[in-house]
Amino acid sequence: MTETTKTEVPDAVPTPTPALRGLIPLPAAAARGLLLAGGIATAASAFLAWTWTAEFPGDLTINGYPGGLQWLTFTAGLLTALFALASYGVRGLGWLLPARNNAPLVLTALGGFAVTWFTVIAISAKLGGVVNLEPGGWIAAVASLLPVIGAFALPQERTGTDGTKDALKAYIAKPDHIPAAQAVAPWIQRAVITVVTIIGLGVFTYGIDTEYGELFIGYLFVVTFAMWALHTAGLMDRFSALVAANRSFTLAMGFAAAIAFPFTQTDDHYANIGVNILIFGTVALGLNIVVGLAGLLDLGYVAFLGVGAYTAALVSGSEFSTISGVHLPFWASALAGAAASLVFGVLIGAPTLRLRGDYLAIVTLGFGEIFRIAVNNMDGDSGPDVTNGPNGIPSIPDLNLFGFNLGQAHDIGGFTLGRFANYYLLMVLIMAIVVLVYTRAADSRIGRSWIAIREDETAATAMGINGFRVKLVAFALGASLAGLAGTVSAHVTYSVVPTPYQFAGSTPPNSAFLLAAVVLGGMGTVAGPLLGAALLYLLPEKLVFLQDKSLLAFGIALILLMRFRPEGIIANRRRQLEFHETGQLDVPKQTTLTDEPAVTKAGA
Repeated sequence: MTETTKTEVPDAVPTPTPALRGLIPLPAAAARGLLLAGGIATAASAFLAWTWTAEFPGDLTINGYPGGLQWLTFTAGLLTALFALASYGVRGLGWLLPARNNAPLVLTALGGFAVTWFTVIAISAKLGGVVNLEPGGWIAAVASLLPVIGAFALPQERTGTDGTKDALKAYIAKPDHIPAAQAVAPWIQRAVITVVTIIGLGVFTYGIDTEYGELFIGYLFVVTFAMWALHTAGLMDRFSALVAANRSFTLAMGFAAAIAFPFTQTDDHYANIGVNILIFGTVALGLNIVVGLAGLLDLGYVAFLGVGAYTAALVSGSEFSTISGVHLPFWASALAGAAASLVFGVLIGAPTLRLRGDYLAIVTLGFGEIFRIAVNNMDGDSGPDVTNGPNGIPSIPDLNLFGFNLGQAHDIGGFTLGRFANYYLLMVLIMAIVVLVYTRAADSRIGRSWIAIREDETAATAMGINGFRVKLVAFALGASLAGLAGTVSAHVTYSVVPTPYQFAGSTPPNSAFLLAAVVLGGMGTVAGPLLGAALLYLLPEKLVFLQDKSLLAFGIALILLMRFRPEGIIANRRRQLEFHETGQLDVPKQTTLTDEPAVTKAGA
């Protein structure tokens, strides 16, 4: 046998040491065989009929062609089989398991088991008993159980405090095992980023296009376990290195995918969901400056969205506007909305930002409620006639930009873009501006001052930072971004009423929703609040039974997040190190305060 050189990357995943044992007493070879066979059987079971009646959504009555939730079972089974083959060391698949551990096998097996058994239980509950299951349903239930048994029979490595396996830590610590991103040809790096972007767009589009609650729940099962498996396998760390080395290209691909989204839709309702996600994501990104960077707890932030929306409604030519005869172009109304919110941010922040912690949170909560009550009473009876009180300002006309009426459908390259698709593309442009402002501000001297204030205001002040001025700038900038998004929100919804602008409610926007989006997605990052806003908007939209229980769902989600991933779904590396002081992977040095870690040379 020739000795393997130190610089080779092994395709085969070595068998764990005999000292490690699985939860189920099976030989490792038998466990891997059961895992592979179970994954293939799970995917194949999707081609069988699971029930005899088409009353269950998705039509699971056809042999030879999956439907509805069966496609998710097929995907989960296929992923399980691929990871199982990678664990055998099949040539060309070794890259799937750079961490050389068995955790991804467990997670993909659990994903297939969860979506399959959820479907079987949902069929039984909806149709009135297990008698409504065809033999294919029973076969799928048994087949999805096999890889779980095989996965738990494999030796499991001890996990670190951040959920990353010690095997990955040891593997990445050796620079000869994983080439630096710069060692890979630039076109290959960009090709990988392009493929991942296309897959991400497809997954996101599928989630929005789900037509019924059961399909969306199954989608969440598969996506959650698949992303968890990719993280524990070490693939997310490798992709983060590629993103850090190609930051500008990745950002361009992200916006290209966002622009492509409305062209994948045939129903304008889904474009409406997309534009609302972008609006709330923009507002959440502004709140991220206040909470994530400056560390100020603002519980009344939605009021700034309302200020921008009401300002735009008053000057955009609505016949119910109390400022009659004023019809500014969009760019002027957008600037007016952002400026009004900025002024309110300064007026509210100036007397209150000398407070800290809970006291500041109470004052901002009071401001949010004062705004809602004030616009509700400005009807000419209880106060001055400015906002029409509870009736709000309806009949806000659609925007007309450069002769392009956003309220009408347009045909572009054979694709028909409806009203909400037009506003979606406008929000993509505004989102690009907001992201640019956020990243530039966060990477500037003022951004570093925000970070210092967040970490220790007393120490920052002792080093010469004017804490009050720095916090006031954060408050004003965050407010102006929310006001900018509010100007578009007013035109999308045709009207502005005071009801949504409260601390908590069953539907967004509200301050609790925005704060949960920032914390859930990941404070101090760009993509985190956008992901958090997308999740928290889609859950009540797709799961009708959550409408009245949204706060309960948010609370449970945040509790689980604090327990298992306190830094958020998309972690800021600085905060990740703060929350995981021991057992943490060695993270390369950052180039910016908001970026993923920069890739350093091997051995540096």
